[in-house]
Amino acid sequence: MTKRSISKNTTLLVFTFIFTVFNAVGQEMSFEEYNPTSTLVVPGKEIKRAKFPFIDVHSHQRDMSVGKLTSLVKDMESLNEGIMVNLSGGSGASLKSKVDNINKSFPNRFVVFANVDFSNVDGADWGEKAAQQLEQDIKNGAKGLKIFKSLGLRYKDSNGERLAIDDARLDPIWAKCAAMGVPVLIHAADPKSFWDDMNGDNERWLELKTHPRRKRSSTDPAPWEQIIQEQHNVFKKHPKTKFINAHMGWYANNLGKLGTLLDAMPNMNVGIAAVIAELGRQPQNARAFFIKYQDRILFGKDSWRPEEFPTYFRVLESNDEYFPYYKKYHAFWAMYGLNLPDEVLRKVYYKNALELIPGLDKTLFENQ
Repeated sequence: MTKRSISKNTTLLVFTFIFTVFNAVGQEMSFEEYNPTSTLVVPGKEIKRAKFPFIDVHSHQRDMSVGKLTSLVKDMESLNEGIMVNLSGGSGASLKSKVDNINKSFPNRFVVFANVDFSNVDGADWGEKAAQQLEQDIKNGAKGLKIFKSLGLRYKDSNGERLAIDDARLDPIWAKCAAMGVPVLIHAADPKSFWDDMNGDNERWLELKTHPRRKRSSTDPAPWEQIIQEQHNVFKKHPKTKFINAHMGWYANNLGKLGTLLDAMPNMNVGIAAVIAELGRQPQNARAFFIKYQDRILFGKDSWRPEEFPTYFRVLESNDEYFPYYKKYHAFWAMYGLNLPDEVLRKVYYKNALELIPGLDKTLFENQ
């Protein structure tokens, strides 16, 4: 064998080895790692500032010191956010302290919703006492009540039984909100996929893999359908109470069903926090839904990350195609714009919230 043929064979072996290694790496790449950059080139651009000033009805801020509020307003101004509704208001002295800080610094830019302490629910006259505390919180400046998903998922009574959302002991709370004219923003359960089998058919597989504590079952703590029905039972039992169903009641992926529920329960409204990915993958269907139910939908974001708001603006305002979502484990699909009419946008961004939440400063939204 000649030196030339040896060199040629050696080169071939080296290239074969390199190809095999790179091919093996590609085949062994996990789904978590695979996140390709789209090569599609289409018109469109990021929308960093909302077309109209908006009210975020679904935010959470533990720190409401004057210094923190000053910092928040700077970010809010850049986004064109008029009013932030802090759902983590607490109760009693904690709530009053937050309201006092708001009144000292930015009285027209922030509001808080009160929260109920569900411990000792078996105590004598617990419902009446909880309603009395809620009344005091509203007199101290709370503009509504926020119910966290712990009700229905985690809270238990003294017997260790799950506290159902429609437990009769809670009726005085819903009635008090009706009497005081304030809305209830309620989060019940979680996406239905969290209860489904964790397999290749589950759209939330990646989220459950990366956040295993979110997995649920029919016995942990109860079937999804049961928890959701408990929520609807409350809506129907208290028709004079105004409810804002957080996360579109987890029916953003089935707008036909959600429309049926809205028709059946005229005191139920819906917030879009944390479900924009569902809306952005069905632009024509979602657009028609928003137009039909334009008086019942409110803007919300949930987690306070200013860099994520532009995706919401772009889905609602533009007719852009195939742009990325910001959190792969929520949605590995691309977004499309709904291109909502201006009057629908105004209602979603601020008009509906002004109607539902008492005492908001309407002058912030004049001449829009």
